Amino acid sequence: MSTHSPVAVITGGGGALGSALALQAARRGYRVAILDRSESAGEACCQALLEAGAECFWMAVDVRRERDLNQAVTRVLRRWGQLDLWINNAGIATAGPFEALSSDDWQQQLDVNLLGTVHGCRAAATAMARQGNGQLVNIAAAAGLFPSPGLSAYNSVSAALIALSETLQAELSPLGIRVSVACPTFFQSPFMTSVRASDPLSRQRFMRLAEQHQYSAEEVAERLFKELDGRRFLLLPHRDHRRLWWLKRLSPKRFRAAMRDRAQRLRHPPLR
Repeated sequence: MSTHSPVAVITGGGGALGSALALQAARRGYRVAILDRSESAGEACCQALLEAGAECFWMAVDVRRERDLNQAVTRVLRRWGQLDLWINNAGIATAGPFEALSSDDWQQQLDVNLLGTVHGCRAAATAMARQGNGQLVNIAAAAGLFPSPGLSAYNSVSAALIALSETLQAELSPLGIRVSVACPTFFQSPFMTSVRASDPLSRQRFMRLAEQHQYSAEEVAERLFKELDGRRFLLLPHRDHRRLWWLKRLSPKRFRAAMRDRAQRLRHPPLR
């Protein structure tokens, strides 16, 4: 592979969506660095990329530790000399009624999803600013645009990621760095089974939400890259959510009424 091939880094790269994003990047000619806490997941993703003919490596990284991400950037630059695309994909989900979520539940969301993304953006932007170019992609969730009852911590942090991305889009543009935020909804993935839930019923509700969507991680990743090809800021890989986004903006009262109805069912589920 040419030494001039672009370089992509993906946090949480060993997970379902991270692995799918890595494969899509490889198919587009990127050399790929996989960052993940799990040795088995990171190695499995890297092996799949190697079998597909891609140049790659994986590195053990905990996004809660900014030092890990700085070291990852250093290693990427030493190996390949450039950094073109950085995808902040690492994240966790938390479900449960607001009053049932603990301070630890909220802190986990902040540490992994929000501060982990901040650490990744800061490490990548420093290198990209020296180059004068680069692309940051933050994976938030549709929950940040359409907050659903029973997911207060997850919704709030997803919304914060969207606001962070909007801010960075403006601040980093003079440095030649483009910023996008992706807001996928649920998809078929082992990630959905690892949700932190305050109680078994909340876990069951979360799983039912996930099962309603037939998208695979591979389909979501492919659509995200197609959206990136169009140089969009807000990436909505699920087409129905683009329509819902406009409906919420044009008719906020209808949206809030629908969410109140959903909250009523959450508090007082129908008898079976």
